[in-house]
Amino acid sequence: MSDTEIDKILVSIIGRSLKAFTDEMSVSMEKTTRSPILCEAKDFVTGLYDAEGRMLEQTENLPILSFSLGPVCEHIAETFRGDVHPGDVFFHNDVFTLGNQNNDVAAFKPIFAGERLVAWSATKGHQADIGGNVRGGYNPNATEVWQEALRIPAVKVVDRGVVRRDVWDLIFANVRLDIVQEDMRAEIGACTVGERRLVELIERIGLERFEVHKAHLFEAAGRMMAAEIRSIPDGVYRGEGRVFFDGRNPGSKYTIRVEITVDGERIVFDYSETDAQTDGFVNGTYTSSASATLLTFLQMVNPDIPHNHGMTRGIEIVIPEGTLLNASYPAATTFGNHLCPPNADAIMRALAPVIPERVTAGWNNLLCSLSSGTDPRKDDTYVDIMFMGLKGGSGAMADCDGYDHIGMIDASGGLLDQDYEMFEQQTPHLLLEHELRCDSAGAGRHRGGLGVRTRYRVGGEDTQLVTFGDGDEEGAFGAMGGGEGTLNSIELHYPDGRRYKTTSKDMVSEVPAGTEYVQEAGGGGGWGDPREREERTVRREVQDEVISLEAAREVYGVVLDAETLEIDESATAELRGEG
Repeated sequence: MSDTEIDKILVSIIGRSLKAFTDEMSVSMEKTTRSPILCEAKDFVTGLYDAEGRMLEQTENLPILSFSLGPVCEHIAETFRGDVHPGDVFFHNDVFTLGNQNNDVAAFKPIFAGERLVAWSATKGHQADIGGNVRGGYNPNATEVWQEALRIPAVKVVDRGVVRRDVWDLIFANVRLDIVQEDMRAEIGACTVGERRLVELIERIGLERFEVHKAHLFEAAGRMMAAEIRSIPDGVYRGEGRVFFDGRNPGSKYTIRVEITVDGERIVFDYSETDAQTDGFVNGTYTSSASATLLTFLQMVNPDIPHNHGMTRGIEIVIPEGTLLNASYPAATTFGNHLCPPNADAIMRALAPVIPERVTAGWNNLLCSLSSGTDPRKDDTYVDIMFMGLKGGSGAMADCDGYDHIGMIDASGGLLDQDYEMFEQQTPHLLLEHELRCDSAGAGRHRGGLGVRTRYRVGGEDTQLVTFGDGDEEGAFGAMGGGEGTLNSIELHYPDGRRYKTTSKDMVSEVPAGTEYVQEAGGGGGWGDPREREERTVRREVQDEVISLEAAREVYGVVLDAETLEIDESATAELRGEG
């Protein structure tokens, strides 16, 4: 143990500096990547880790990625122990060595103080392509990992500052789009930013003082989390979330079951009773599922807890191999990130009886699409994820409405997830409509967040469309008497008048130019009795076309004049049973 005295002001400086460093790494990614998946939707995470791979800090642009770097960093630190040098860079995406999803490719750069390894800088982002049978990486027909992607177990791509050209070329010879090479170079650049900043900090304060104060940061975060867990009554709580259609067996249904045990300052999330893995791509990895558990629980605790290794000390997550949330090798698992919503539903339902003020009603499930093909204007290939329409509203809480159209739940924010002009520059499609949906939210004293409607006209004759998600069979659940959100759907309106409603896991190989793509994302669940919602709020939302005149009367019990929209006080009181 060091005799270095703890300086509480220095602890704060170090903690805030680490956060500033990962934020700067994030800005570097946003400004230097080319794929809209990264530079617009911010489908990436940046982080700093100590020499053993334990999290120092991170910037969580996309929450599901937020706890996926640490486990891989620990794996790389152990695998290459004794063979890590200044200037090295490692790539990784392998879901069977703690990766979370094939398309989410990570870069790791070791950080040295002199000749001593002291930390790691890392980024992970969703790449536009990663090989496999289908452009863009989502293959609803996959039954094994090799049909989904190129597996990249931990591999050194830069050795002491020199690119290993043979390794680099081997990887990118198996990836369709050149843009992926460029975006991985951007990841390396972001890692370099983190490396420089941390080295500068250590040089200013000294390595010994940094290490001692780092340990104190871990302890402080651990104490803060312990206090949050203590605030939950001891006991065993159970909840379920449902998954519909595995992509192969029509009508198939699966259940995620969690048993949450709270005992003093420890909390255990046990998924042992969750259904077995599927024979398709609707499976999770341990890393993606554990990350989903952590990010859901973090919604219920003090948001000021530093996000470092110490935060997770009192949390245990048990997910047996062979279950839907932790599929055994060599299963297909690309859908795994999208099992987060039903996992969150299970946790919310389990804890609602004991901490109702901290949980939300159900969030709309993601239903996404990926289009790919050739842009005839450029004679160049493209891959695009329709971020504008993939997600509806969040669930309401005890004291506030849900968030309208949450999008990727990242720093860009719902309706701004995908710039309209950039969408039309990056793809041959023409955007026709993108707007919030009236009456899409679950009703309640606090309503759920609104869903969204999106339409575009397909351009290019070789367009392929892949859909993946859920929420087309069960709306987001309401809480404490609140209503359900509406369902998700994607329809193709062909030039010849035919219409095709896709399934939630589908692949349409030939979509002709001129086809109209129509997507509706549902709203979040409501909280509390809708007839307790403030009357003037209902009136204002009718004016804003958030709620229809009919829903105001039939669901919320507020009677409005059809012309003036003034509240009929006596009719409303009678309808609400207040007369």
